[in-house]
Amino acid sequence: MNTMTKHRGALGAFLAACLAGTAACTGSFGSADTSVASAAPALGEVEVITPPARDPSDLQVLFWNNEQRAARFRAMEDWFAGIEVPAASQTRPLPEGESLPAPLAAEIRALMEESGAAGVMVLKDGKVRFEEYALGLGPRDRWTSFSVAKSFTSTLLGAAVKDGFIASLQDPVTQYVPGLEGSAYDDVTVWQLATMTSGVAWNEDYTDPDSDVARMNEFVLEYGPDAIVAQMKELPREAEPGTKFVYKTGETNLIGLLVENAVGLPLAEYAQEKIVEPAGFAGPMFWMTDPRGGNIGGCCLSLRLSDYARMGQFVLEDGVGVSGRKVVPEGWFAEATASQVEFGNGFGYGYQWWTYPEGDFGAQGIFGQSITIMPEERLVIAIVSNWPTATGEYRGKWFALATRIAATQ
Repeated sequence: MNTMTKHRGALGAFLAACLAGTAACTGSFGSADTSVASAAPALGEVEVITPPARDPSDLQVLFWNNEQRAARFRAMEDWFAGIEVPAASQTRPLPEGESLPAPLAAEIRALMEESGAAGVMVLKDGKVRFEEYALGLGPRDRWTSFSVAKSFTSTLLGAAVKDGFIASLQDPVTQYVPGLEGSAYDDVTVWQLATMTSGVAWNEDYTDPDSDVARMNEFVLEYGPDAIVAQMKELPREAEPGTKFVYKTGETNLIGLLVENAVGLPLAEYAQEKIVEPAGFAGPMFWMTDPRGGNIGGCCLSLRLSDYARMGQFVLEDGVGVSGRKVVPEGWFAEATASQVEFGNGFGYGYQWWTYPEGDFGAQGIFGQSITIMPEERLVIAIVSNWPTATGEYRGKWFALATRIAATQ
């Protein structure tokens, strides 16, 4: 059984105290003074989840076998510490729409089986046109996001700009993460972090145990709460900032740290107000934490399939929540989901969103997680999966199928 301790403002107070270096930053979240977050909205209680003790070798997600992934992707809270945010107080309805044509639905089911997809949901104009589950997943179960979380962190970056916690994307990263001073991140802007064009070297090879992405846990074990800054600070610069795109999970972790430093709350708790509630999630969200007690910006939140679809619908509707209030600056999603970096043939990268031809865009995670958004067709496709490998041919196959779905009336 997991041990869960209920908190709300204590999470923000604890992190804010740590950031300020005050005496209140001791023990655990539960021992913190809650006065720092006393002005927070009256939202549901969040929970700090502590799983059973595990051998570090059991936590090497990139090297789990197929059977382990299929079981554990449904229950990451049994393996990793995190923060659980309750379902929204007002659920965004997803009414039933007209079913997709039978031949197209059969194509989806066939590709689900071929690729190891655990769930697919298709929304058209906010209505469910297809919903199917496999691998033991059900409508009320959660599944991990992997790097789909990056697009959530991007949205929280936008919310922090709107709320005035971050003055400008042209601010230097070291203004918000001073521990990086004297490193390759000197003179790198928040915009360059968001677009992964910092010019800092990084190896994202998921099959190489010595790659930077695979070594992140080593830094956690060695440096504890200082792991993110310790790893990123030792990286060399390979290009002038703003001139070269390199995909770096470590940099989205930095964005998460930057937002938490600016806001004074863990990402999950800030997301409760800025994503979970306005997007109207039907189930609770789990987001993994690191030894700081803050969340991992580049990875690993868990949601129901329907809530990944709700996130897509929320973004499609320009970040306007169920209450009608907008949580990001005017024009944020137009910028964030536009090709700030061009790869060619209509593909590119925005602010932690992948951009596709015809103005389409999406969030992607390894092992087949995705939210694909096609604004012109008012279409959202959410997929959770256990692909045989972290990356591969199925991304292209699913995108091709998405274009056929989009062509369906």
